[in-house]
Amino acid sequence: MDTKIGSIDTCKPTTGDIGSPPSNAVATIQDSSPSTVTSSEATLGRHLARRLVQAGVTDIFSVPGDFNLTLLDHLIAEPELKNIGCCNELNAGYAADGYARSRGVGACVVTFTVGGLSVLNAIAGAYSENLPLICIVGGPNSNDFGTNRILHHTIGLPDFSQELRCFQTVTCYQAVVNNLEDAHEQIDKAISTALRESKPVYISISCNLAAIPHPTFARDPVPFALTPRLSNKMGLEAAVEATLEFLNKSVKPVMVGGPKLRVAKASEAFVELADASGYAMAVMPSAKGFVPENHPHFIGTYWGAVSTPFCNEIVESADAYIFAGPIFNDYSSVGYSLLLKKEKAIIVHPDRVVVANGPTFGCVRMSEFFRELAKRVKRNETAYQNYHRIFVPEGKPRKCEPKEPLRVNAMFQHIQKMLSSETAVIAETGDSWFNCQKLKLPKGCGYEFQMQYGSIGWSVGATLGYAQASPEKRVLSFIGDGSFQVTAQDISTMIRNGQKTIIFLINNGGYTIEVEIHDGPYNVIKNWNYTGLVDAIHNGEGKCWTTKVKYEEELEEAIKTATSEKKDCLCFIEVIVHRDDTSRELLEWGSRVAAANGRPPNPQ
Repeated sequence: MDTKIGSIDTCKPTTGDIGSPPSNAVATIQDSSPSTVTSSEATLGRHLARRLVQAGVTDIFSVPGDFNLTLLDHLIAEPELKNIGCCNELNAGYAADGYARSRGVGACVVTFTVGGLSVLNAIAGAYSENLPLICIVGGPNSNDFGTNRILHHTIGLPDFSQELRCFQTVTCYQAVVNNLEDAHEQIDKAISTALRESKPVYISISCNLAAIPHPTFARDPVPFALTPRLSNKMGLEAAVEATLEFLNKSVKPVMVGGPKLRVAKASEAFVELADASGYAMAVMPSAKGFVPENHPHFIGTYWGAVSTPFCNEIVESADAYIFAGPIFNDYSSVGYSLLLKKEKAIIVHPDRVVVANGPTFGCVRMSEFFRELAKRVKRNETAYQNYHRIFVPEGKPRKCEPKEPLRVNAMFQHIQKMLSSETAVIAETGDSWFNCQKLKLPKGCGYEFQMQYGSIGWSVGATLGYAQASPEKRVLSFIGDGSFQVTAQDISTMIRNGQKTIIFLINNGGYTIEVEIHDGPYNVIKNWNYTGLVDAIHNGEGKCWTTKVKYEEELEEAIKTATSEKKDCLCFIEVIVHRDDTSRELLEWGSRVAAANGRPPNPQ
């Protein structure tokens, strides 16, 4: 049996790997102080709006359609809820995704079927990334359910369940509200399930119900809390004992944070263990930004053959490694090429612990496990000392000569200087994955990318949502030209809402990441006048500044302008680079992923 972690035969995570509130606290959806509610406020639509606000949503991303218009009236009547109208449903879903990454929960509102199926791709991405996202759909009139009528916005059959059936596979709960009697219960259950499971949910509201008052929508009887998840104390103790026995025998243990640190709300506990143990600490690529990179024992990103320098060697040569919430897929394992052994690994999932080839301990919360382990672990700095011993500081790429075409590696030297606790980085699928991984994040600097689902175009909507959720940060978004062509329209929404993002549009004439996996004429795209397009969208309304750069000196001047006199504008900087100017990591990663994709069929 193959015991390699990240190999083709690696076991799949169970459905128990779900998010939860911290185990030592009740997660409460805050209610405002009790007050008398008039009948106009005690409607289904206003109740849903209040619930969203109580959950932490103060902005909804919507596209209007005839089935959701009355619902939108009642949602925007809530003083604390702002409607952000988007250009299409896909971007509304991506925006809710980006919002949830910053705020902890996001919401979008679309119309029946034509809107629902358009937003579905974004909801699937949020599901893959364990994000609590509330997808609200304006549904058919309640009187039409159970009839033989054919409605518009459907495929022409007297069956309204097509949309619901599509959402069942990419949401953790579905509520179809077509009567008032159980609407309160269904809405509350949907929102609480999204928060508890850290997954998207689907709520369909019949178009004729949103404006109707009902006694259950009064504001007073609202106390609403999530039952905290606690570890089984005996299981926790057994898991800690088995882990300590395993770790204390090892010579050079390391610890690696994975993407499910977020869903487990265990980043702080993970760092506490690093402080107590002295182990070298790394992160998987999709966990970048979850732990402070200024930690004294942080050694970088572990990504197999494309890790940051010397990180791969330290992790794969360790005789014990703790992986916190990992996802080993073909991308994160670089085409299933990680040199890890199961018998050396402790895999900590959000609610269970697996010790090497030995026992599995269920009902153990990740954060509680790390905190208990930190109290009793024996300090061992050997792996970090080895890293410190072999580490050689990276050289800097040479500066471009005057009027020499700009190189990507020179560009990111300037990006590094822009980062602070008041910025956040959004990296689009493509070479930006690899270039942004090499950025050293200051304390408090946000970082997001969509690795599991990898949907090109995600970053435009996600940038919109993240910036709306965190107006105190200036978002730096890195988008390839091919990805931008998928979702470009919602630059309009950013300008409309006064966002001050800096977008670096990297124009290299095609789908570069696809080129390095498998090239062909389909990877070449029609070149656009990108700055001209954004200027046309701007149309003199709002604050927007665009520029096009070909040389390093032009880039320096553009960054200076964007961060000084244009600091209150949306800034769009088109960076023109050579088609073959890619990172070393993409070249390596692309060839390995291509090899994994190209495996011949097994003998029959």
